[in-house]
Amino acid sequence: MADVIVEVSKDDAHELMDRTAKFIAERRMGSAAILLIESLKPLNFIASQILYMIAPFAELIFKPEEYQKFACSLENRDNVKYLINKIDEMDANFHRELKAEKKKAKELKKKKKLLKNKVK
Repeated sequence: MADVIVEVSKDDAHELMDRTAKFIAERRMGSAAILLIESLKPLNFIASQILYMIAPFAELIFKPEEYQKFACSLENRDNVKYLINKIDEMDANFHRELKAEKKKAKELKKKKKLLKNKVK
């Protein structure tokens, strides 16, 4: 059996949190995730221990080393705060980009309509 990871460097934890935040933001689940994480923040240590408890099953789906690093990083409240801030930041960027794309598409549609009217 592989060794259990009991300590994660700050850089590794932030890299995992960045990937998790990106995953959440890309699926437009930022608000729901922030609400859930904020409400469970006082229980972050217990949550990390639950992740260790279900590890044998979860490691069938996720990479074992990364899963253990994620569970270990949740023990630290600073990492949980970092995750919340990162989700918020990436979600805001995603919505800003989406809004800009919609605006650009609307302007393009307007230009096409003007050109169509000029041709007639």
